[in-house]
Amino acid sequence: MYEYEIQQYRSAELIRRADEARLAREAIRARRAARRQARHGGAEAESHTPRQRRPRIARAA
Repeated sequence: MYEYEIQQYRSAELIRRADEARLAREAIRARRAARRQARHGGAEAESHTPRQRRPRIARAA
């Protein structure tokens, strides 16, 4: 009976650790998605401004 209780405890501990790891991965994924959305959303807002961007290459003399 003692071994069965130890096995149950270990099983519960592994399940708890797996749940914590899953939550951590989901939080990281959500943060990355939010950053990606903010980065792309900001670029779209700037692209619709009436002002033209300066050319990256300087004019030849």
